[in-house]
Amino acid sequence: MKRQQAERQGRESERWAATWLRLKGGQVLAERVKTPRGEIDLIARKRGLVAFIEVKWRKRREELDHAIDAYRLRRVAAAVECVAHEYAGAGEDIRVDVILLAPGAIPRHIVNAWQP
Repeated sequence: MKRQQAERQGRESERWAATWLRLKGGQVLAERVKTPRGEIDLIARKRGLVAFIEVKWRKRREELDHAIDAYRLRRVAAAVECVAHEYAGAGEDIRVDVILLAPGAIPRHIVNAWQP
């Protein structure tokens, strides 16, 4: 039961993040992209840049500082390597971003969160 609640909350958080990106002028290209190396929550484009985005939700905003770590970012980066060519055209930059969400908190967008 708890796992199902977490899955449902994760999907809802990803929808919130996608809506937030659209409101900021981005175009969401894909959601929940599965690859042999992991899953990418959102893929979005804005002005010649394609962002591969990990979305994290926590019950309390104080927990957001510890919601993402190097291990998770490495997994997302590995997944990006599998599909980047499908979403980014010639001349477009790519990056790995993180969006952190919590009740009552403004979404925190960490731009270019992964730099190997």
